[in-house]
Amino acid sequence: MSLEGKVAIVTGASRGIGAAIVKKLAAEGATVVAVARSVESCEGAAMCQKVDVSDSSQVDACVKAVIEKFGRVDILVNNAGVTKDGLLMRMSDSDWDQVININLRGTFLFTRAVSRPMMKNKGADGAQLGGSIVNIASVVGITGNAGQANYTASKGGVIALTKTVAKELGSRNVRCNAVAPGFIVSAMTDKLPDDIKKQYAATIPLGRFGTVEDIANCVAWLASDDSAYVTGQVISVNGGMV
Repeated sequence: MSLEGKVAIVTGASRGIGAAIVKKLAAEGATVVAVARSVESCEGAAMCQKVDVSDSSQVDACVKAVIEKFGRVDILVNNAGVTKDGLLMRMSDSDWDQVININLRGTFLFTRAVSRPMMKNKGADGAQLGGSIVNIASVVGITGNAGQANYTASKGGVIALTKTVAKELGSRNVRCNAVAPGFIVSAMTDKLPDDIKKQYAATIPLGRFGTVEDIANCVAWLASDDSAYVTGQVISVNGGMV
């Protein structure tokens, strides 16, 4: 699953799943650009970029800077995301807009920015190399979840966008897939009481929460040529919960 010679952009790269993806892609040989709203350094990254993913001018400037420095973009991982949970009837406009703007608009903006450069990627023999886009969705983008109307809508949108991008860019060998994590060990789940964790774990056939490495491993496979005939798919990494 070598990514030697590939240039990758990973958004939301400063912590959690994003940081694990940066480390994994770098370990597989990729030159990784870590993107986050506030990032000084990221382990394994060759370059760090501070970007608001919902700002099209910042996104375009980031992709331009990557191409100017490394000459190409082969892999994009759209991982940046936020939550602003609350019941639908009490959800403010700003809580809805912020989640949609970062989770869904941000995914669209970075995908649009890399699509043309990826379509131009060619090998020494002139063969169309294309690229791989991997979007981080969520199991709740498939199932829905009470108290997360904004988040589930954003992740459901990411899934639909993934399938459309796969259809639009497939002829130029640009693939687009999504990974839908379930319960993952994180700062968020660490705050849950032990009895609640046990209740959630009981709904998972494998009997445990996933790790950030579980997600990163799947992303690395989708980014690699080992998945060269896989596009438009949503891979659920949730221990069988859904």
